[in-house]
Amino acid sequence: MDQRKEQMTALARPLALALALLAAAPAFAQETTPAPAPDTETTAPAPADAAAAAPQAAAPTGNGVGEPYVSETFEAWELRCVRTEDGSDPCQLYQLLKDKETAKPVAEISLLALPEGGEAVAGATIIVPLETLLTQQLNITVDKGKTKRYPFTFCAEVGCVARVGFTKEDIDGFKKGNVAVVSVVPVAAPDRTVDVEISLKGFTAGLEAVAKANAPKQN
Repeated sequence: MDQRKEQMTALARPLALALALLAAAPAFAQETTPAPAPDTETTAPAPADAAAAAPQAAAPTGNGVGEPYVSETFEAWELRCVRTEDGSDPCQLYQLLKDKETAKPVAEISLLALPEGGEAVAGATIIVPLETLLTQQLNITVDKGKTKRYPFTFCAEVGCVARVGFTKEDIDGFKKGNVAVVSVVPVAAPDRTVDVEISLKGFTAGLEAVAKANAPKQN
């Protein structure tokens, strides 16, 4: 029972973080300097201890107030919400990212639409394993296009967190793309990169669903 409670808490933590930032869109980091093209020959699989540090996320099915649950699924994405007393359950789009060779969870991304008027139209919380070289930042590439770099915000027990603000151009690229690759550099091997894929299947429908779910309710 305690293990299940700990798991649910770990799953709820990034969701609560992302929703808390909804009212503070400027807190999401914009792209920094362009990253150099990744060298595929220096790509290494994620270390075993890194996979263990990443969220081990079974789909939450909590029925109690404050517990997360999966409202809908859009191919590779889940619409995850937190149950509230009044039924105005806040939601975000979620995907657990796995190592291609081992199929073990190594990272996760949670995303939601932001209020209109800012440069960032969507905010994401991306969690990667501890022992990531923070100075090399987090790199994201869509379908082998231009790589963009984002700084990490902090590290905690669950992993190292990057709060990313995506522009309309970024989101349009995700909608048109097939795969986005998240690249980080491990502390233990600073001359190598670890690449993890984000499937973009179902992204457009999922983003529309999360925007609708979080829209102010009409009385």
